[in-house]
Amino acid sequence: MKPLLAFVLMVLCAPAVAAQDTPEPAVTPVIDAGDVDNLSEFKWIKRPLVIFSDSPFNPDFMRQMTLLAEGVAELAARDVVVITDTDPAAATSLREELRPRGFALVLIGKDGGVKLRKPVPWDVRELSRSIDKMPLRQQELKR
Repeated sequence: MKPLLAFVLMVLCAPAVAAQDTPEPAVTPVIDAGDVDNLSEFKWIKRPLVIFSDSPFNPDFMRQMTLLAEGVAELAARDVVVITDTDPAAATSLREELRPRGFALVLIGKDGGVKLRKPVPWDVRELSRSIDKMPLRQQELKR
């Protein structure tokens, strides 16, 4: 009976022990634009990727979010934080500052400057290439 009990405990505890050894997956936070007062809070820390849309059901917005979900690790490695704004009526500070029309993807560099504006969804590979070409990212890679 004791060997059977030991075996059952070993089988039940093995996943918990294995989970402790496994590193946590990279996560890229998704923040609602209403929760962001100013982009300066990310300056020199993160690269905000702001996704604007007139509705959360906009096909371009839905496609963009799907594309981003497929490359979470790549975005996290580049210090990207995703900010979404799908309510034009809310008139957030980001909408006033960046002035999108309909769907828009805006990449902000760590220095706070607009690095990329696109009116169509981009996949993570394209975004990663754009980020990797930035001088600050080049410096990060050399460290």
